[in-house]
Amino acid sequence: MQKTIVISSENNARVRFGAERISKALSGLNYQTKIEQKDKIGSLNNVIAVGIFSDRLFINNLPFEIKNKLSTAKKEGFHIYTTKAGTIYIIGNDASGALYGCIELAGQINSTKKLPAQLAISDQPEMVLRGTCIGLQKPDYLPGHDVYEYPYTPETFPWLYDKALWIKYLDMMVENRYNSLYLWNGHPFSSLLRLKDYSYAVEVDEATLKKNEEIFKFLTKEADKRGIWVIQMFYNIIIPKPFADKHGLKTQDRNRPIIPIIADYTRKSIAAFVEKYPNVGLMVALGEAMEGVGQDDIDWFTKTIIPGVKDGLKAAGIKEEPPIVLRAHDTDAPSVMKAALPLYKNLYTENKFNGEALTTYTPRGAWADLNRKLAAIGTVNISNVHILANLEPFRYGSADFIQKSVQAMNKIYGAKGLHLYPQASYWDWPYSADEVKGRLLEVDRDWIWYKEWARYSWNSQRDRTKEIDYWGKELAVKYGTNLTNGKAILNAYEESGEISPKLLRRYGITDGNRQTLTLGMLMTQLINPYRYGLFTLLYESEAPEGEMIIDYAEKEWKKQGHIGETPVQVAKEVVDHGKKAIQSINTAATDVKKDTAEFRRLKNDIYCYDAMANFYAEKVKAALWILRYKYSNQVSDLEQALPFLQKSVDHYAALVKLTNHNYLYANSMQTKQRKIPMRGVDKTFIHWREMLPVFTKELDQFKRSIDSLKSVKNGSVTTIIPYKAADVKLLNKTENYVIAKDVAVFADTTAYIKEVAAQLTGLKGIKFSKAEQLKTGTEIKFSTNIPVKLLVGFFNQKNAEYLAAPQLETDASANNYGQSEIKISNALVLNGFPPVNVHAYSFQAGTHTLNLGKGACLILGFIDDKQELRIFNAGLDGRGKDIDWLFE
Repeated sequence: MQKTIVISSENNARVRFGAERISKALSGLNYQTKIEQKDKIGSLNNVIAVGIFSDRLFINNLPFEIKNKLSTAKKEGFHIYTTKAGTIYIIGNDASGALYGCIELAGQINSTKKLPAQLAISDQPEMVLRGTCIGLQKPDYLPGHDVYEYPYTPETFPWLYDKALWIKYLDMMVENRYNSLYLWNGHPFSSLLRLKDYSYAVEVDEATLKKNEEIFKFLTKEADKRGIWVIQMFYNIIIPKPFADKHGLKTQDRNRPIIPIIADYTRKSIAAFVEKYPNVGLMVALGEAMEGVGQDDIDWFTKTIIPGVKDGLKAAGIKEEPPIVLRAHDTDAPSVMKAALPLYKNLYTENKFNGEALTTYTPRGAWADLNRKLAAIGTVNISNVHILANLEPFRYGSADFIQKSVQAMNKIYGAKGLHLYPQASYWDWPYSADEVKGRLLEVDRDWIWYKEWARYSWNSQRDRTKEIDYWGKELAVKYGTNLTNGKAILNAYEESGEISPKLLRRYGITDGNRQTLTLGMLMTQLINPYRYGLFTLLYESEAPEGEMIIDYAEKEWKKQGHIGETPVQVAKEVVDHGKKAIQSINTAATDVKKDTAEFRRLKNDIYCYDAMANFYAEKVKAALWILRYKYSNQVSDLEQALPFLQKSVDHYAALVKLTNHNYLYANSMQTKQRKIPMRGVDKTFIHWREMLPVFTKELDQFKRSIDSLKSVKNGSVTTIIPYKAADVKLLNKTENYVIAKDVAVFADTTAYIKEVAAQLTGLKGIKFSKAEQLKTGTEIKFSTNIPVKLLVGFFNQKNAEYLAAPQLETDASANNYGQSEIKISNALVLNGFPPVNVHAYSFQAGTHTLNLGKGACLILGFIDDKQELRIFNAGLDGRGKDIDWLFE
């Protein structure tokens, strides 16, 4: 059998690539194929004509029935039509549309093992941009570098230079009709080009620089012919280490003002990048590495970044503006866009869907309002499915949850783009965390993740019943079983797929990657979440209306009614989901004939989800009895909690067995940013076996606390020992004050201390002007002969006048001094101000300068670094003291 594929003499790379895909599919059916370039089809028989509507091939050459269809085609849309004479036309509204038409026909040939006799298909995407993301990042820091600072070298990223891997990944993308690839890195420019004025800023040697240029050109060329737009992301303001060292600067300093030499270097870097790689887009993260939300953001974008892009276009003689995507993270994106649009038109915005997790397809509140505001600007707003800190490392493939999530992006957010992170192992790409000899590629393991998001970003309005059949068939083919068992595997994915979202949105501390949900949570994190820097947006916007554990317990004690989704409800539901998932996966297991090793890993993950669900459910039951004790003071309530806590530990032990020889780690980010359940530094607390002793110790301590309460004598009082001030030499002109009641704390106001925790009494506070703190921030210069901690008080209320407490959700440097954790909650109260939480910044012996951002805060003095800081709630907010001591 012969078949001629005719493409226009315009010879578009995407059209040719699509034609080659059809040729390959037909070759599998023993067709003899050839691709010819022509401007007329003529009298050829057995023809497939492929191209763009405007190609010379189709001018005055189209059957009438096709012309009517084409009038409705939109960007990336396509039509496939078989004429009465048997000619197949594949016509795209643009080159990508023609390509996707070819992919559609090739897919049908491969799945049905025949060339369809009659075709009449018209299709076009719902989402304008459908993209995936690869991080040029690592699980830990490179020596001498900070977060996000990873130069492109063969030693650090050997996979970057693997052309076969890139082809494999790009082919996955085009098969799924993804049209954008985001590359994430803190500062890529110093790895990709050398500037004439700043030649010393390059971070790689000359041979590596050439390798980087070559692979980047290869990648962008291969991506382009697959209809994929490469977008290079970078953080602001990060500078390369050689540049920083030469000028005596830090590579990152969130609180420094814009410095002319940094602005000049950055502008010239962007210009050179645009000139060298004109078909590559840029994604700009203004927040996180520079102080978020303010005029500096607007100035940097409009006076450095956009002018840099324009300089590059002028140098290259290019008229068409490359796209710039503004990441809305930690910046006032609507204000930035208002200032930027008069200067540059080809702008997009991007914002997270559920933070750095997947929690709900019913987002609401302030986060939904922000997304709608971004969509209303008139440019395309892209919804970012980011990090997935609550999903990794277990497999996730709930088509139902994902379809509803994309529908929410459209209907609730007004988003017209998808930006998808890997389901797991973002920091360790290209490998998954599975403990398999030779490692598994994440793109292979999580094939269904990519396929589901792609399918629904193309069209989210697909019929649910038909979708169950579709995915059931896909899974049946993958595992060599029948449709019934394929649907059972899908059901296992969908039942287990409800567990992690529900757990995080009802029990979690944060939607960010400082929490690794699958490793569990401490009891104190469940009963006293504010101590751990509770990120309230998780409950207010990224969850259905409902109650936290502490709210539920208080209402139970006060005999008040409950609202929305409750902790008790979720505890019951996740256990039920786990049970049903196991039943479904076991039903299918008896008939799996293909890819059996991967099926065993999937089945084990389903069991992991079940064990995790039971661990949390039992622990929450215990937490509610423990919180009842806070109100009742009845030891019997604690005794009621004990069997539930014991069961929780037992379920966790089962989870350890399931993961012990199946996973290398739970979380791919293994740096000091990780805080929950345990602070992870130098790859510690990355595996469940490391956490089991922690939970066992917690249980044992709780038993001892109950015994102590039973035997304690009434009237016994714990002696409080105040912190002792360390001898530190202040190097900037400041005024001290001794912390005590009725003492003024600012140099320019009459605000005085009304209440203060006894531990702080007698420390030497440093008095600053509140007005200056608001205008320029707070700077402390000092020298010390011993390691010390500086205690800083943050007002416990969101207000533009108050310095925001360190928050890893928006600032990756928020734990550089160990400062992200609240040491004493509600430790001090001023007249007319909200309560103050105390954080501690650690410094080694030497001379230091600490710059804090703009906003009022209290500098409460220095203590010896060796002095123990037991974390507690002083209770000066009027809500009573905590009961964390039961576990510590």
